[in-house]
Amino acid sequence: MTVTAVGKSQQGAVRRVGVRAYAEVELAAESLTAPEAGRDRSPHFSAGASAAYRWAAGRAHSSPVTGASAPGKPDLHLLTAEVDAAVVQLDDRTGQDSNREYVRGAHDALAWVCGYSDQLA
Repeated sequence: MTVTAVGKSQQGAVRRVGVRAYAEVELAAESLTAPEAGRDRSPHFSAGASAAYRWAAGRAHSSPVTGASAPGKPDLHLLTAEVDAAVVQLDDRTGQDSNREYVRGAHDALAWVCGYSDQLA
């Protein structure tokens, strides 16, 4: 099956990452490296969001929060489990600020990918 630049197969089906189109996730990941992207967020937040987008799109072997690995692109169930793990870590106030920012970035990105939020990370 051939995929076009907008994330559709030749048959017209949109490739999905969670509830989002693959192309949307790619654009979200690319927006993190834009010159104006770092103005209002920490580098740790951006690193967590970037890791989450890469993993969700199937371009990383380990998940950003738990380090779990699964072959190929994670399904919505696994993406949601990673969001839940991020919530647990964010609720634990004993962690280092830089790690909390990384987890918050991963959480926000995955929450958007899963459709729990309309706000991009």
